[in-house]
Amino acid sequence: MDQREEQEFAEYFAARRDAVRRTAYLLCGDWHRADDLAQTAFVALHRRWRKIRDKGALDAYVRRTLVRASIDESRRPWRRERTVEEFPDTPVTDTEVGESVATRETLLAGLAGVPPRQRAVLVLRFLEGLDVAATAAALKCTEGTVKSQTARGLEALRASLGDALDDLRSAS
Repeated sequence: MDQREEQEFAEYFAARRDAVRRTAYLLCGDWHRADDLAQTAFVALHRRWRKIRDKGALDAYVRRTLVRASIDESRRPWRRERTVEEFPDTPVTDTEVGESVATRETLLAGLAGVPPRQRAVLVLRFLEGLDVAATAAALKCTEGTVKSQTARGLEALRASLGDALDDLRSAS
């Protein structure tokens, strides 16, 4: 790449790195893995920078790369979580933790129990604010798939959370 293209990429990276990292964290629930996923997405973008014609679609390209990297990473055997009979010692929670922090932690813990593809759909739809069509375009799937994955993901999230968040429970 020439200097102008390097400068364009550097400006895009500086403007979007925090948002991409946050999205990656919502997908995987671990800041270290989120950094790795964000780096993977930006490296892929840098490699293809010259070939990207529509610079307005950069966010969609990075988002799709991020979601794919997250799903691929979850398929690797050394990343699979193992269930145990007893939980290890848990840290003592402070009683003065704000309600929003507790809600956020509960939601992130619930998202960790949702399968990767469904988690990606939930993050893109509800936390990134994309509609069904934009989510389908980002994941390169049909709108029907997005709808079914959303329904299944919400069901899995509700099951994972139990009664922890009243507003996520089914109306029926």
